[in-house]
Amino acid sequence: MKKLLLFLVSLSIISFAKQGDKKIEMPSIFSDNMVLQQKTNAPFWGIAIPGTDIKIKAGWGASVKTKVKEDGNWIIEIKTPKAGGPYNIELTVGDSIINYKNILIGEVWLCSGQSNMEMPLQGWPPNDTIATSKQEIPNAANNKMRFFTVTRAFATEPEFNCTGTWSECNSETAAMFSATAYFFGKKLYNELKIPIGLIHSSWGGTPIEAWTNGKYLEEVEEYNSIVSKIAASIIPLRQLNEWLASRPQIDINNLNGENKWKNLKFEDSDCSSPNFNDVNWKEMNLPILWENTDLGNFDGAVWFRKKIEIPTGWLNKELVIELGPIDDMDETYVNGQKVGGFETEGYWQALRVYNVPANLVKDSILYVAVRVIDNQGGGGIYGAAEKMKLSLSGTQESISLAGNWKYLPVAEYKAGRFFVFGSDEEVNKSRPVLPVTISAYTPTTLYNAMIHPLIPFAIKGAIWYQGEANTGNPGLYTTLMEKMIKDWREEFKRKDFPFYYVQIAPYEYGMQTPSQKLREAQLKALSIPKTGMAVTMDIGNPLNIHPANKKDVGGRLALWALAKDYGKKVFYTGPVYKSMKVNKDKAVLSFSNADGGLIIKELNGSNNFIIAGEDKIFKKADVKVEGKKLIISNPEITKPAAVRYCWSNIEEGTFFNGKGLPSSSFRTDEWID
Repeated sequence: MKKLLLFLVSLSIISFAKQGDKKIEMPSIFSDNMVLQQKTNAPFWGIAIPGTDIKIKAGWGASVKTKVKEDGNWIIEIKTPKAGGPYNIELTVGDSIINYKNILIGEVWLCSGQSNMEMPLQGWPPNDTIATSKQEIPNAANNKMRFFTVTRAFATEPEFNCTGTWSECNSETAAMFSATAYFFGKKLYNELKIPIGLIHSSWGGTPIEAWTNGKYLEEVEEYNSIVSKIAASIIPLRQLNEWLASRPQIDINNLNGENKWKNLKFEDSDCSSPNFNDVNWKEMNLPILWENTDLGNFDGAVWFRKKIEIPTGWLNKELVIELGPIDDMDETYVNGQKVGGFETEGYWQALRVYNVPANLVKDSILYVAVRVIDNQGGGGIYGAAEKMKLSLSGTQESISLAGNWKYLPVAEYKAGRFFVFGSDEEVNKSRPVLPVTISAYTPTTLYNAMIHPLIPFAIKGAIWYQGEANTGNPGLYTTLMEKMIKDWREEFKRKDFPFYYVQIAPYEYGMQTPSQKLREAQLKALSIPKTGMAVTMDIGNPLNIHPANKKDVGGRLALWALAKDYGKKVFYTGPVYKSMKVNKDKAVLSFSNADGGLIIKELNGSNNFIIAGEDKIFKKADVKVEGKKLIISNPEITKPAAVRYCWSNIEEGTFFNGKGLPSSSFRTDEWID
């Protein structure tokens, strides 16, 4: 299975030793520079010839031994001391020896989620940047902090290994490492002064169900069918992988800098020609993210073509073509000539506006062709329909470009490699079809490839920053969190390890996506034992789903760990709604974690509280602080029935405790909107 998936996922970095013709395989989570959890029984495991003697001798004086089982697997635990080091570990398998060097003993945390966890300390310029990174990166060196990043991969079955290696924290490694995880680890180190190991495993745009083991997902009725279809996809996926392996390939893993996406050739140059025959291409109604179409969760290069009839009065005049935002990169052609493009990362929100020279406008029929490259998350020409138009330069005259476009995928992108289809649609049609789309967004696939290979490495706990990808179905999110947390705790054989997570920040998802209900689901998940939530209502960016302030995010996660796991007397959360009582024409709200009292900081003249009577019509509320209670009212409401706070996509935090920690958005009712 692994050989067949070479081109679907990155090859694992494996420690090999030879014993005659016998191969020893160790998971990549064991390497030089690793951190082992202090004062525990730390598992080591691997694959070798059945019956082979296994011995581990640690630099702190501990030693253990076992034999390889009949199935070739072995696992053993070694007792670790209190935090310290560096140490060496000698692993003997039969006559072969593997030496692990520069090992520290300390606190190990698993850091996972989607893009806001994945976002590196250097950010994704130009729009998605990290505040203070220019000051932070040059001063990041700390050999007592160690990083392990799991390379992106997905699989239909649990994998033995992943790609990754431990490294010391320095300016170079910190810049590429998760910013949230870095700031979390840095705060822990500054407070505890002991080694910190951070295992980072995340993938932008992915839903929580992708990170959950299938046997736990099957307990959720809505996922029974999909889990069965994934199991039925194993053989078809093997056929697809073999087909992909037969195609020409372009490896960009070793290409650096902003130019690595430019001038890529996919045997598709004829797709921009006005004479190209696209009669048999499929159609897509634009604008739309192609994940919401028959194309599905596809990363790669796709051509879009459209024939446009223009008024005769536009002939021989300069035009302007607008396509709205394109995720992620594009090259745009009119009548076979390139008129513009964004061919570097980070511009997925940028509006595409290109001038069309008058010398290309010789006929009343124009042919527009756009090659879109999507390398992660959503893909395609998306945004508002009114943003897609062709205009006569300098005037208000325009023609809508929204509607049906012809499209053809010409290359698929996986793990830093393009698999080329070219412009021959018959090649595209020969691509094997799976019973269900298998990708990083498919349930179980990231657990299989990016979590299971880490199990049962000894960890202290986990931090999690995810939820944006599940805003479309918030009703299931609390249940899915329960299943995933139970899954991880049981599989890591640490049934009560702490799990701290970030509540998603305000962002304009659009009227059809009430993200406040996803935040509510995250708030309810605090009922799961040994969990904690870092609230970001005050440090988000309603115009950018990737807020720049990751220092406070990591810091707030660390406060939970410091208070709950390391005995530090620190305040770790803002006010949490407890109850509401009605006193005549006022609603009296009580809160826990009201340390130092309660504070309202209005934004643009609003406190972002609303109140309703039994008619369920909400109106802006007046708010008065009385000790650890809020008194909520509106002169037009004589019998309050419900209060809501920041109950929208974009309203930002105004409500804090005296320690400056914000409250989650919340509501006192359970009305169906």
